[in-house]
Amino acid sequence: MAAAGSGDGGGVGGRPLLGPLWLQVMVGIVLGVAIGVVAPHTAVALKPLGDGFVKLIRMTLAPIIFATVVVGIARMGDLREVGRVGAKALVYFEVVSSLALLMGLVAADVLRPGDGMNIDAAKLDPAGIASYTANAQQGGLVGFVLGMIPASVGEAFVSGNMLQIIVLGVLFGLALTPIRAAAQPLVDLLDLLLKGMFGIVKMVMALAPLAALGAMAYTVGQYGLASLLPLAKFTVEVWVVSIVFVAIVLGGIARAAGFSLMRLLVYIRDEILVTAGTSSSEAVLAPLMLKLERLGCAEPVVGMVMPAGYTFNADGTAIYLSMGAIFIAQATNTHLSLREQITVMVVLMITSKGSAGVAGAGFVTLAATLASMHRIPVAGLVLLLGVERLINIARAVVNIIGSSVATIVVAKWEGAFDGERAGRIFGRGEESEG
Repeated sequence: MAAAGSGDGGGVGGRPLLGPLWLQVMVGIVLGVAIGVVAPHTAVALKPLGDGFVKLIRMTLAPIIFATVVVGIARMGDLREVGRVGAKALVYFEVVSSLALLMGLVAADVLRPGDGMNIDAAKLDPAGIASYTANAQQGGLVGFVLGMIPASVGEAFVSGNMLQIIVLGVLFGLALTPIRAAAQPLVDLLDLLLKGMFGIVKMVMALAPLAALGAMAYTVGQYGLASLLPLAKFTVEVWVVSIVFVAIVLGGIARAAGFSLMRLLVYIRDEILVTAGTSSSEAVLAPLMLKLERLGCAEPVVGMVMPAGYTFNADGTAIYLSMGAIFIAQATNTHLSLREQITVMVVLMITSKGSAGVAGAGFVTLAATLASMHRIPVAGLVLLLGVERLINIARAVVNIIGSSVATIVVAKWEGAFDGERAGRIFGRGEESEG
């Protein structure tokens, strides 16, 4: 089965007529920016192109995640192996996401992007963040734990709550393990379902360049380039910190684990560009899982770690959360002592794990954190609305890179990584050939 997002088909000798997918997406992004600058009203009307693409991808996520988790656990067979992989992944997620939070916190203190804005929080209009703060009321540790449990089996799939689907998949996979022989036909059926769903994803990914064009055109047309200048410093600094995190932290982890981060980035460049174009990491979950399996990661490990990483290992979101909280404090002249900043980080370590399956997850989580502390004015979130989408590109890209690195690292820890195969793929610069 050809990888989703490989850009195959339609050309001579298997070469796509319009070039590889990453190049098509790049052209779409450039054209989108140009349309946004030249014809902003037309650009805003192109928003449904990006929204429709993301909806099509999200349509496939629930069955893909559920079937992948169930098949992976059922084929592991040993419950101790399942627990070991899960425990290693969770420890890794917590350590790395905490490093991301700490880096964002230190960067905001050193760079001080909010200084000089002198915003009076009492005069800010909270209407623009009403939907986010409403969702934030359900945040916190208790809300997170209860939110893991769907009211019914169907609710998890209808709502598309990734965490609920993972929990349901884990429980179902564990239930099949003791009757593995009898359940083999069901496991094979779920595996066929996966192949069919990945086929749908491949078809949808052909629309990625058009989606990138529409999404970027809307962003530039709606907000304009000049209107973003007052917050440009904060936006640039989030991007810089994100790049430094990928290069130093994730690069260091990759080197310690014995693989090249740069070669991995080249290997998943299609998915990185699609994520940047659509500002959605969900759009590339299925293609990334396929690519990591082809790279040499065992299917059960990919099935457990990759979906869980989207929930527990959002490194880019963690950077944004800590920098955003400190930025609002600085912009509203809210002084935070070292102890209060540490408290912010600890609270974020909890609330950042409860945002899976929520639209505008980073914004909702930040609202929940500020509301729970009663120190930094929640109304200050209004300041970030104008650059939310531009910042979301950076955090979404870092999130998928972080989850990809995590999957390879855990696979290596488990001895479930084919290093020779990865070496051949990296050495030839292949994208997705199996």
